[in-house]
Amino acid sequence: MLRTRVIPVLLLRQESLVKTVHFDRFQYVGDPCNTVRIFNEIEVDELCFLDITATLENRAPNLTLLADIANECFMPLSYGGGIRSFDQAEAILRVGIEKVILNSSAVETPELVSGIARHFGNQAVIVSIDSSKDVLGRHRVRTRSGTHAARRDPAAWAREAQDLGAGEILLTSIDREGTWSGFDIELIRSVTDAVSIPVIAHGGAGKLEHIHEAVIAGHASAVALGSMVVFQKKGMGVLVNFPDATELANCLAGRD
Repeated sequence: MLRTRVIPVLLLRQESLVKTVHFDRFQYVGDPCNTVRIFNEIEVDELCFLDITATLENRAPNLTLLADIANECFMPLSYGGGIRSFDQAEAILRVGIEKVILNSSAVETPELVSGIARHFGNQAVIVSIDSSKDVLGRHRVRTRSGTHAARRDPAAWAREAQDLGAGEILLTSIDREGTWSGFDIELIRSVTDAVSIPVIAHGGAGKLEHIHEAVIAGHASAVALGSMVVFQKKGMGVLVNFPDATELANCLAGRD
């Protein structure tokens, strides 16, 4: 059984890092390369960068910035945002990033997932699924930074993404994102039960117990953290950090 990964997710807006709540209310949190240096010192296992406005602004990935980030980073990297073609994905992988993350383009051009997976291997492709509840309380996929309703069920889309060749699913609850209120376990469980590939739970973590719940009750293979790793505490200032290794291990093992 794979060891549970706990992955900082860092949000890019242009060339700055920000944090959002419900994909809105941008707050500046720092410089990406400086933040990578801090995570190097902390010795986290993996980092994820998402450019959250690239698709909305019809921008291509910033390869210069991504190369700078990759050169600074000592751990595996994944990147998503504005990837619309095989050539863009190839260029990103060439600068030293190990995995590309497809969200809107996976829904709009599903053959892109298959093409990248065939050429670089399934492990190089993560399909990101953003979900929020509709007026009837049903989980539904949203794309383009949450602005577009894809009218799809997250679990059904995850199964299709797996069949297309995705090696992992990054599952984000828009309703919980940035709230510190805990993961949407129902959403996570619906997707993890539908696929056999790893599911990374994202959106809502505010304390170690939430990580335990996502893994034990939600069956998540990995957990992605945003607010918890860029702020001191809820409502307090910016502080790049990571849970203490011993406390995290005890949490995942269900020990106090």
